[in-house]
Amino acid sequence: MSDQRPDTLYEAVGGIETLRRLSHTFYEGVLADPLLAPVFANFTTTHIEHVAVWLAEIFGGPARFTEELGGHQALLGAHLGLAITEEQRLRWMELMAAAVRKELPDDELLRTRVMEYFDWGTKIAEDVSSSPAGTDLGEPGPTPRWGWEGLQ
Repeated sequence: MSDQRPDTLYEAVGGIETLRRLSHTFYEGVLADPLLAPVFANFTTTHIEHVAVWLAEIFGGPARFTEELGGHQALLGAHLGLAITEEQRLRWMELMAAAVRKELPDDELLRTRVMEYFDWGTKIAEDVSSSPAGTDLGEPGPTPRWGWEGLQ
């Protein structure tokens, strides 16, 4: 990659199609993993698209997750009651790192920034997941954005 980087991680990864491939590759691994598959017992293929749309927004692309799927509040609410363990979170990170290596451009800084987001986000998901389904989380604020310098 040249020294001139795209303004957003969304552009740098290659847009929504790359994020769809990333999500698909990742969930193939998750659903075959004995530690993580139980967490995704209610998985549907629409989840792949929802994750791609979420990541697009997080990384500076279109705000479709907020506009069409309920934004940050909906995402946090979906993790309530899952009781994600640290062991599961770390395994999730391993599988995502493998998917990132396979699907994202061969750019170490880009891959590092993307994985830093996943580390940050999975820690929040793990924390939220310990609360029972239906818990009022209050207003979490707008969907976060992640860029070349991390959380924006």
